[in-house]
Amino acid sequence: MKKLLLTLSLLSTIHLANAEKFFTKSANITFDASGPLENIHSKNGSVAFLLNTETGDIQTSAAVKSFVFDKQLMQEHFNENYMESEKFSKSTFKGTITNNSDINYKKDGTYTAKVSGKLTMHGVTQDITTTAKIIVSGGRVQVEAQFNINCSDYGISIPGAVKEKVSNKVKISLKGNLEKM
Repeated sequence: MKKLLLTLSLLSTIHLANAEKFFTKSANITFDASGPLENIHSKNGSVAFLLNTETGDIQTSAAVKSFVFDKQLMQEHFNENYMESEKFSKSTFKGTITNNSDINYKKDGTYTAKVSGKLTMHGVTQDITTTAKIIVSGGRVQVEAQFNINCSDYGISIPGAVKEKVSNKVKISLKGNLEKM
């Protein structure tokens, strides 16, 4: 019995030694919700991003109040009227790189990743599928992805008075420079 426990312990230690995790607290998310009459862009540069290269698991977390706009009034409306950031303080993504075995994290290069997961925003969780670009260089990993969402899918209402200014369709871009943990 002791030999079995020792063997299992050694195998799990070897398994954990091969698992590499890459992380940053300063990934960037930008979004564009521009309508025909107004440009609406925002950026959040303090997004937590974790990638497990063994499993392909990805997790991101963004504080809603950390999105910055060019115009202070837009930022206030974003937090108070649209995102209700006091009530829904974070947006998260939990997913997997479905073709993770195609990516060699130990060899410099640019790889295409197929990503599938769940985006939670404004208290609503929806499935997201997209492609990402993974750049491996000098022991670091950079991840870039873009996808579109509809505000209405996340229970975010756009009042009729500003429908010509704020688009229901939002383009989201993510970029993270990750380092080995």
